[in-house]
Amino acid sequence: MEQQELKYLKLLSEKFPTIQEVCTEIINLKAIQNLPKSTEHFLSDLHGEYESFLHILKNASGVIKTKIDENFEYTMTSSERRQFATLIYYPEEKLKLLKEENKDNLYEYYKITLYRLIKLCKVVASKYSRSKVRKAMPKGYEYIIDELLHGSMDSEDKETYYTQIIESIIKLGRAEAFIIEISKLIQQLSIDHLHIIGDIYDRGPGPDIIIDKLMKYHSIDIEWGNHDIVWMGAACGNAACIMNVIRICARYGNLSILEEGYGINIRKMTEFAKEQYTNKVAPIFHSHTEEFEEGLDIELMGKMEKAAAIMQFKLEAEIIKRHPKYEMEDRLLLDKINFKDGTIDINGYTYKLLDTDFPTIDEESPYELSAKEKEVVEKLVKSFKNSEKLQKHINFLYTKGSIYKIYNQNLLIHGCVPMNDLGELVEVEFENKKLKGKEYLDYIDETARKAFYLDESDEKTNAMDFMWYLWCGKYSPIFCKNAMKTFERYFLEDKNLRKEIKNPFYEFAQDEKVCKNILKEFGINEEEGRIIGGHMPVKLKDGESPIKANGKLLIIDGGLSKPYQKTTGIAGYTLIYNSYGLLLTAHEPFTSTEDAIINETDIHSTKQIVEKVERKKIADTDIGKKLEGQIQDLNKLLEAYKTGKIKQEE
Repeated sequence: MEQQELKYLKLLSEKFPTIQEVCTEIINLKAIQNLPKSTEHFLSDLHGEYESFLHILKNASGVIKTKIDENFEYTMTSSERRQFATLIYYPEEKLKLLKEENKDNLYEYYKITLYRLIKLCKVVASKYSRSKVRKAMPKGYEYIIDELLHGSMDSEDKETYYTQIIESIIKLGRAEAFIIEISKLIQQLSIDHLHIIGDIYDRGPGPDIIIDKLMKYHSIDIEWGNHDIVWMGAACGNAACIMNVIRICARYGNLSILEEGYGINIRKMTEFAKEQYTNKVAPIFHSHTEEFEEGLDIELMGKMEKAAAIMQFKLEAEIIKRHPKYEMEDRLLLDKINFKDGTIDINGYTYKLLDTDFPTIDEESPYELSAKEKEVVEKLVKSFKNSEKLQKHINFLYTKGSIYKIYNQNLLIHGCVPMNDLGELVEVEFENKKLKGKEYLDYIDETARKAFYLDESDEKTNAMDFMWYLWCGKYSPIFCKNAMKTFERYFLEDKNLRKEIKNPFYEFAQDEKVCKNILKEFGINEEEGRIIGGHMPVKLKDGESPIKANGKLLIIDGGLSKPYQKTTGIAGYTLIYNSYGLLLTAHEPFTSTEDAIINETDIHSTKQIVEKVERKKIADTDIGKKLEGQIQDLNKLLEAYKTGKIKQEE
């Protein structure tokens, strides 16, 4: 036995100091390996729709309702099952209503409800080890809940013991607390691990609320989307990213996210927009007014959006000029404007502008920020960097997130693996490094972290610039288009000029062989693995399927974001990967949390089997492989004890 290995085993012996303890742990790990594979849930493109998303978590994408129907079909009416499901989703809120409804017979209501909750909890806990379930239990309730879950009524004595526990809970006034805690435990055990495949931010009203929830979630990973990256870049202090964030918040009437959610002071920006843009803004800056809350100043939102857009174009030009390798000179359009004629020259053609009011652009130096714009930018950069809550949230995205993840032989990535027109992986060059495929994505992940964690330096500035490139660069794996046509969408009528062409990945990856080659590039078994992404809304209403390349590529952006639901025809997907295979769940629109609690409305979901397999065990997963490594180490320690190389504790 080598000295290094012996040194490691001696450290391991501190945790397992006797042969008996080693053997017990080996038996325990082998038992865990033979449990059914735990359930993973995949969601993407949340876009701030916190009410819908939180409800999907609470009902485990419809899994809890299915379990209730399966186990109580003959003992509860459909209305009782619906009420029971709502109680599990919103225990605190629903109990207040049910206590009033059952005030004349509250003892019996508590007793029946506790029995039903315990029965359902046993069902959802059945695939886990007892120790894992116990760890998931709320502090202070572990012993009693454990007894209730694992107690038996096979004998008269046991039935009396079991019944006595429930009756004591009620008599001691703890029924309500137990109902709440067991309901939350059912929610947690129904989803063992959660994958968020990008785009938590933008469009919807509560990305900060979503992240608050995710930060408390028991098991999660996040793959960054382009809308996450632009917020991450903003938090790092990149002014171009900040202006993109403000422009989008104004566009969707969500500036309250900045002010109330993150305490970011935008007063200077508001005053600047009012002062500089005195004329009524063009209708294009009101394009999402139907989604604004009542009471908002729509005209002011339009002025804020326009002011941010113009500053954005100027700030982006600075980055483009600093980085010719980005190949984005075609985005420099302000110097192509003929201000007298109200036209612009692009690629030898002249086009009429839809809006010719540019009070902050100097015709001689169109990309130079005015003195007042500079003041606004400086204030905003400082405010974004000093927002304690934003910095905390972005740090969480870095801690739990990455540009891609390999998990149980699946490649999780928000967008694409960039390809060229020949169907080959694109080779890019940054910092004198030629990169493609996995190597390129690893470079992205490393550079993104430098942008946030490095101290002020040229290297940090370059990394922050790269965050902006990831937001809109033509070879960004999370933007996945040839160009972001923000200027054209605002100021030009020609739809061809506005068109953003998808990366060739989306054409070539329809081929199963191409997907297998990509999986191989990432070291994934191409027969077992899949690529799971979001980013591109699936037009289900037009007959498009989220299942592509014979199941090797799954695009699960189903339009949880309300603006996309007209395109998709549904309101989001959840991909569920359990021990029996893959299940795709399509969700219908959610009304509101209030409606769900009072009227017991749920999100109706339609399930589609993607792949059915012989039941998988934990031994077949990444966790199972780690456990096997631990078992091998313990067997070596056992041998060391038996051969006298390491001495047991007495």
